[in-house]
Amino acid sequence: MAHTSSPSDYDITARILRRIDELNHLNDIDTILDKILYEARRLSHADAGSIFIRENENLRFGYVHNDTLFSGKGAGEALYADFSIPINDHSIVGYAALTGETVVIDNAYRISSERPFSFNPEYDRKSGYITRSMLTIPLMTFHGRLVGVMQLINALNAEGRVTTFSEEARRMVPLFANNAAVAVDRGIMNREMILRMVRMAELRDPSETGAHVQRVGAYSAEIYQLWAEKNGIDSQQIKREKDLIRLAAMLHDVGKVGIPDQILKKPAQLTDAEYDMMKQHTIFGGRLFAGRTSHLDEMSMDIALGHHEKWSGGGYPGRIDDLMAPEIHMRAPKKSDEIPLSARIVALADVYDAMRSARCYKQAWDDDRVLETIQNEAGRHFDPELVAVFFELLPVIKAIGNRFPG
Repeated sequence: MAHTSSPSDYDITARILRRIDELNHLNDIDTILDKILYEARRLSHADAGSIFIRENENLRFGYVHNDTLFSGKGAGEALYADFSIPINDHSIVGYAALTGETVVIDNAYRISSERPFSFNPEYDRKSGYITRSMLTIPLMTFHGRLVGVMQLINALNAEGRVTTFSEEARRMVPLFANNAAVAVDRGIMNREMILRMVRMAELRDPSETGAHVQRVGAYSAEIYQLWAEKNGIDSQQIKREKDLIRLAAMLHDVGKVGIPDQILKKPAQLTDAEYDMMKQHTIFGGRLFAGRTSHLDEMSMDIALGHHEKWSGGGYPGRIDDLMAPEIHMRAPKKSDEIPLSARIVALADVYDAMRSARCYKQAWDDDRVLETIQNEAGRHFDPELVAVFFELLPVIKAIGNRFPG
């Protein structure tokens, strides 16, 4: 992110306010972190950066950018690394969280021995990256509550060479961060609200866990992004849709709250009558979002209704005239492009995760069997174009599974 000119403080402040307004239209925490990191790097001309989210007395890795290592194509599996750093003065991000101070370092390998923290070069050793300048900013709400820490790495000059962070960056990035912290807080609350709904469903169906839905949400978001890029979708639309599909996918089975316990928790194969009752969870889920007031509601309804449809037909619940009718009879199934894209994506993500997970009525399948089944069902159960995207993303898919175990 080498820079070519120095706009005025007024211009930069106006840009910050526009970007904050854009943040206010995002819903999912991952999309919010991606946007914050991108804009902070533009303000500071930073090559790389990461954001950590506060979890009690620790900072959990949340998001990462690195133009040098990732060639501007996204972090891929690195995005789903899972580690935490204590909030104390031993690390740079921990110190920023502990003290609420912005930390400016001109050379990470020459930090004064008088500072309580030190730089950990482990990532540099593993990746071959060379960290030099660092700008570390606590993300504090207007009420003074810490929600995370952002660390920007390697400011670049006009020629693209690593330099120190400018006085302008040291002034403007904390201003942006202070405003952006509110969006982070809101994104965290949105995710938690979704997980609370999932925990409600989990009381009825033990297989519907927070880890399962976070995996399905993340699989779906990554599959959508690569599919959209391959199909020439505008980058801003990709960000908007990816923001929504992660959350909507997490609610795919929320309609199971309407299914009796003796069916949900039966440790054996269902009878035909029981299976017909189980199919109703798609209807119950769709009804929850029938009073659509947003695009998120629309997508959530599409997914809840359509994630058991099959590409070649034969799924359920099929075409429905009146979703709120007292009795709904299953009609001709939808197929191919009649099924909303979001539902086709979640169908693949959900089945993949179900096959690799243990249930009360089955053992987890090994990876080879799962992947062979996915491949064999391309063009039958699953959209073949999405299956091809899935296999291209396999390292990321596996990283997601490791990030959200259980």
